[in-house]
Amino acid sequence: MNVALWIVASVLAVAFALAGVMKSTQPKEKLAEKMPWVQDVSTGTLRLIGITELLGGLGLVLPAWTGIAPVLTPIAASGIALIMVLAAGVHVRRKEFNALPVNAVMLALAVFVAWGRFGPYSY
Repeated sequence: MNVALWIVASVLAVAFALAGVMKSTQPKEKLAEKMPWVQDVSTGTLRLIGITELLGGLGLVLPAWTGIAPVLTPIAASGIALIMVLAAGVHVRRKEFNALPVNAVMLALAVFVAWGRFGPYSY
């Protein structure tokens, strides 16, 4: 189970780190082509979301990998789960129901990591 948790955490970390870098560095207009929801938020909010996703992605693996404050790993997973709940809310409000399965899968994976690292497979 420890290996499965590492794999899931690593996949989530890469996905969120890449998404975070993209949202915090790309122009809003370029992002709007593939992510229409960015039109509803300010540039500052978009950058905040990106930085939060980047930090969450790093928090999924770095604390456990370095052994420095490994309790931050399940906290990061919980934060990513919250981000996915909020993202699903935005997509529902915008009637972008095709994005919800991605949110649901990412939410489930983040909850799995949080459960495992807070619970029976903590460090």
